[in-house]
Amino acid sequence: MGHYFRVYREPSKERNFFGLGFFRLNVSGWLIVVNIIFFILIMLLSFIFGSEKIFSLFALQPNNLFVNGYFWTLLTSMFMHAGFFHLFVNMFSLFFIGRFLEMLIGKKRFFWLYIISGIFAGIFFAGLSYFFGYGYIGKSLFGSPGTFAVGASGALFAIAGVLAFLTPKNKVYLIAGPLVALIVQVIINKFVESPILASILNFLIMIYIFISLFAIISFRPNLLKVALPIEMPFWILPVVAIVPLVLIGFFVELPIGNMAHLGGFIAGAIYGIYLRIKYKKKTRLIAEYFSR
Repeated sequence: MGHYFRVYREPSKERNFFGLGFFRLNVSGWLIVVNIIFFILIMLLSFIFGSEKIFSLFALQPNNLFVNGYFWTLLTSMFMHAGFFHLFVNMFSLFFIGRFLEMLIGKKRFFWLYIISGIFAGIFFAGLSYFFGYGYIGKSLFGSPGTFAVGASGALFAIAGVLAFLTPKNKVYLIAGPLVALIVQVIINKFVESPILASILNFLIMIYIFISLFAIISFRPNLLKVALPIEMPFWILPVVAIVPLVLIGFFVELPIGNMAHLGGFIAGAIYGIYLRIKYKKKTRLIAEYFSR
């Protein structure tokens, strides 16, 4: 599951800092289109053939990957999503931080970062789950080898990882409301014994989530407060977005791929460090410009 990110400032010029042109028809926009089309296609296939069969063929599962050789799922799972809400939060994040990073590093670099880091995040998650996801601690930390994983979150955390090194002091919003609501919903379904009470509380949570979504797309500061935006610099964002959920996962099973998020961040951090070493002057200018 991804998180909402909204960047305060963007470069005023349409030419990135590494000499590659930026046009309106950008890679991040095309990736959003592909994700939406793939989501609709998976829904149709699930309706025809059954969701269990389609998920086993296209979603990433450690057992299928290492035992049955379903290597294509490392790619297809990146464009699958568990539902509309999952798709929306990831595409919303991709629209803001993806477009921002693409303007900084260029189309080609951004595209290959997205694909390679997404695959790496899948391998990272699947490897840890397959070899260490046993027992209470193993499953809580790495996930069960039989768990299916879908979504663009690994690639999104790679983008955040790069920006954590290129623009560490740039301000960003972590929209926490819907994520907190999801955690509360999981707790309710696990601990509330009354089906009627659980249904009522789940209904209220869904209403809040939809109100939050409307608040986000409204772009009105006063209304946005409903979704609980938390302002922070980019360098601390991955820590806040990963560590608390890992700790919560020891007590409540969350439908969130923390290890995929961590793998994506590691891939992005490595690339961010590489850019800072290779383009010392340019990356220093970027960091200074977005620290104002």
